[in-house]
Amino acid sequence: MRRGNGQADQPVHANGTVADAIAALLKREGVDIVFGYPRNQVLEAAARIDIRTVIVRQERTGLHMADALSRMSKGARMGVFVMQQGPGAENAFGGVAQAFADSIPVLVMPQGYDLSQAYVPYNFNSVRSMASVAKHCEPLTSPADVGAVMRRAFAMLRNGRPQPVVIELPYDVLAMPFTGPLDYAPGKVVTSQPAQSDIDAAAEALIAARNPAIYAGQGVHWSEAYTELRELAEHLAIPVMTSLPGKSCFDETHPLALGSGGNGINGGVRKWLDECDVLFGIGCSFTATSFGLAIPPGKRVIHATLDPLDIDKSVPSEIALVGDARLTLAALLEAVKARVPAARDSAHVAREIADTEREWFARWRAKCTQETSPLSPYRVLWDLQQTVDVANTIITHDAGSPRDQLVPFWKSRSPHGYIGWGKSTQLGYGLGLAMGAKLACPDKLCINVWGDAAIGFTGTDLETAAREGIPILSILLNNEAMAIELPIMPVATEKYRATDISGDYAAFARSLGCHGERVTEAAEIVPALRRALAAIAAGQPALVEFITEQETAFPRG
Repeated sequence: MRRGNGQADQPVHANGTVADAIAALLKREGVDIVFGYPRNQVLEAAARIDIRTVIVRQERTGLHMADALSRMSKGARMGVFVMQQGPGAENAFGGVAQAFADSIPVLVMPQGYDLSQAYVPYNFNSVRSMASVAKHCEPLTSPADVGAVMRRAFAMLRNGRPQPVVIELPYDVLAMPFTGPLDYAPGKVVTSQPAQSDIDAAAEALIAARNPAIYAGQGVHWSEAYTELRELAEHLAIPVMTSLPGKSCFDETHPLALGSGGNGINGGVRKWLDECDVLFGIGCSFTATSFGLAIPPGKRVIHATLDPLDIDKSVPSEIALVGDARLTLAALLEAVKARVPAARDSAHVAREIADTEREWFARWRAKCTQETSPLSPYRVLWDLQQTVDVANTIITHDAGSPRDQLVPFWKSRSPHGYIGWGKSTQLGYGLGLAMGAKLACPDKLCINVWGDAAIGFTGTDLETAAREGIPILSILLNNEAMAIELPIMPVATEKYRATDISGDYAAFARSLGCHGERVTEAAEIVPALRRALAAIAAGQPALVEFITEQETAFPRG
């Protein structure tokens, strides 16, 4: 991750309160947006020095937006979220937990109760309560400690495993006088690479493998190791699959691309995951999760990760490489080329991948072209992919069916063109991610795909998108049920309609200032999408609601 805003180290002057000093240091670190919900004195202090304040309707959405900003800028523009003590911090807990699960660096600064009340029973103490879902938590208890506390926070955010850092700001401390100058220099970013003996062992194992595969994770995004990953795959003719968070780190239209998967998985990922004799995991944790790819037991694994705690945690490895993904891949590529100077012919591997994909897609083509109503969600998502410029699009799923219906089919073209996630699957996450991505990349079309369950959690923040001028495209798949739960809750559904949900979400979106449209016929999918894209081009967020069948079948490879 890059360091701050790249400027030369200079003293920071902040004359006013501790809140003013914190805002000045945020600006020094390159922060130009603070997400939040009142009240927190940092919001007003940030606005005074022209840091944009984005106020959300629900704390969790603000954290999701900060999460996306950190992802899209690889930490150069760190996502920051602030909120009030007590209920604000309590409501935000889920967003911090989500960022922790998906290894995203976000600076979280809840206001705290006055120092005299910080540890009073029944007062929510963020330092104590959020410690389980953050890399580091500490309170700011004195004006004299502002520089040290903030320096530690940003150093931890930018080094090691990316995770949230929580700094609790007691209400009375924020209001204390602060006089500068305050000498402050953004912290260093330190990277490392594995020992050469481990690199050599990995190179020899990959070269000797009869049918190797690469499993690329989110670490490739954080280290921007896209070129190194592609060059290694091409030199040894190795197919590449990605984890959910790693999706889009490898061009999925590349002849060696297998795609990604989780609960929903395509034929190529399934085949090579099962049949490869050596699996090289790069920039991934291999964390066991119900929503990601399961590594078959007994597989020969080379595991390259930034965090040594990942080694043998869920998947035993034959060779372990600890270090930055880009440095690891560069060293590995050098070692490979020293042993195999000429690139291997990948034509036969590419043909096998293409044949496997063709056979797999033939089983799903009818769903992707279905004309009947209610609509097939696969038809909606297929038409969406054919309508937008995928290379200039950032898209994300939501939890449940939208994830499993989108991931196997959507072919990402560019880095971060797909925001994947899945170690925690909180409903409603995708909306904030799309909004934060749009703020980070205003020239991209940013899309979230969700269901009628997810919109119930964070849907009111469509108003935030309209109010803040964040024109995203929201694709809502409305099957009027918690369809993924239907096989699990047949009796509760039959007796009490426990999985039924309803709403006119297009009208809801219009009431909040967005373009909103409901689609029930297949012939209207593309025209409705084009009208939504026209609204977005004019600066208005858009939601298109598709009435879909209660589809419970997902690709299993």
